[in-house]
Amino acid sequence: MDPTPTLADPAAAADAPPAVGSTPLTAATPIVLAVRGVSKAYGGVHAVSDVTLEFPTGTITAIVGDNGAGKTTLIKMLSGVVHPDHGTIEIDGQPIRFASPAVARGLGIETVHQDLALADHRDVAENLFMGRELTHRIGPFGILAVERMRSQTQRALDDLNVKVPSIRQQVRRLSGGQRQAIAIGRAVHWGSRVLIMDEPLAALGLHESARVQELVERLAGRGLTQIVVSHNLDHVFRLASRIAVMRHGRLVGVLAATETDHEEILRLIAGLGPSRSRPDGAAVG
Repeated sequence: MDPTPTLADPAAAADAPPAVGSTPLTAATPIVLAVRGVSKAYGGVHAVSDVTLEFPTGTITAIVGDNGAGKTTLIKMLSGVVHPDHGTIEIDGQPIRFASPAVARGLGIETVHQDLALADHRDVAENLFMGRELTHRIGPFGILAVERMRSQTQRALDDLNVKVPSIRQQVRRLSGGQRQAIAIGRAVHWGSRVLIMDEPLAALGLHESARVQELVERLAGRGLTQIVVSHNLDHVFRLASRIAVMRHGRLVGVLAATETDHEEILRLIAGLGPSRSRPDGAAVG
């Protein structure tokens, strides 16, 4: 993710045009997660300003923008790391305040960070249950239920069609794509309704990127809502069904991936507006 955003010009932000195409896909599509009018400032730094964005069930929304656009701060609000100064976060239409990331996870919002947060010297099963280990009692003692965790790990990976040599293998010996799949599988295993991923295809080869892409698409088909943060537009167009563009802390566009192209996204990131080929006033997204 980009670092904490730098100072945006308050006057420019105030004069910024409203976001284009910021309506849900269809009126009938359930909105599992939404932010409405959220803002966050760090002293005089306006990191996020009056952003309203909905995440319909089963969609893959990419959030893009230059460094300092506000992507990181928005994602931190969605995952409970920071609280908005103004505005609301909603789950299933109900306003909610995340007291901590643990509360967000308990409500089904999981995050897969770019570093994956895997323990390299632990095996696959230990990583899947890290911090949530299963135990059984022997007298006054709690003993790790190792075989039960391994059994559940194998079932979870089989269900997602994730292939690894062995769930007993240390994660450090797995390929980049397998490690990414383990991190995603861990999030899904714990019942996530919304999965946030930071640069999920970074540092992966073409074959491994394709396998992760297939996994993301399968999860979307099951109704999992996914949010992808990436600087790589090639990755964005491979993964996303919707693209939300941020600039200087504001949402400047939400577009259907099939109805836009690299040039238009770059124009929005640079503050040049939507593609010249669009008729004036045409809806986007």
